[in-house]
Amino acid sequence: MAIEVFAPAKVNLTLHVTGQRADGYHLLDSVVMFADFGDHLRVTKASEMSLRVTGPLADGVPEDARNLCWRAAEAFGEPVAIELDKHLPHAAGIGGGSSDAAAVLRAMEQLFERPFGGDPLTLGADIPVCLHASAARMAGIGEEITGLSVPAVHAVLVNPRVDVPTPAVFKALPTKDNPPMGEIPESEYLAWLASQRNDMEAAAAGLAPEIQTTLDALAQVPNQCLTRMSGSGATCFALFESRALADHAAQMLATQYPNWWVQSATLT
Repeated sequence: MAIEVFAPAKVNLTLHVTGQRADGYHLLDSVVMFADFGDHLRVTKASEMSLRVTGPLADGVPEDARNLCWRAAEAFGEPVAIELDKHLPHAAGIGGGSSDAAAVLRAMEQLFERPFGGDPLTLGADIPVCLHASAARMAGIGEEITGLSVPAVHAVLVNPRVDVPTPAVFKALPTKDNPPMGEIPESEYLAWLASQRNDMEAAAAGLAPEIQTTLDALAQVPNQCLTRMSGSGATCFALFESRALADHAAQMLATQYPNWWVQSATLT
């Protein structure tokens, strides 16, 4: 028996860094939504662990215990064979590895008919929200997940194909005790999002100037409502009032910047 699961791209529409604990972990306040585009996995019971990565963005993705999918399966405590069809860029600020790992845990819960008994935070700060896999407010060090009832939004995701190490971005932050978001409205949602921040954006752009180039390109796209970086980068996004506008923008950007990863999506 095999379980097939979808691992959607995770997009931080806001990301406020609100503090740092004594143990070094950063406190965050973030609106997270998930795309209708992502990776696909197939998980099967096996006598020993294995992982095979295929797909258009498989290059450079490890097929051993360095991969978070493998570590998630080990944390669950059963050997499985994992096939990962990779469509999301890795180390890109859209939770590719975390979403894949959460998908493995969901698949194994079905396969073995029991819940995951471990602490998902031990696998990474994004694992709890990726297990939720729909619109949520993520706070604390990633453990505080509150589901949101907000409208779907339409986006273009763009990655200039540069890696930005998250620890380096945190180290470059000028302040780590910024204001949290406040109450999230269900109406005028796009306008509210535009009034919020990604506190890691400027620091990441300082480390990788390609991020600012990407944001500038997105700002020139007709009909966009908001441009921002997701997570710690380097993926950036623009939001639109319809999927048709997002699709058109993606086609235009892919033509103008053929070396970039460009994908339109609907986020829920």
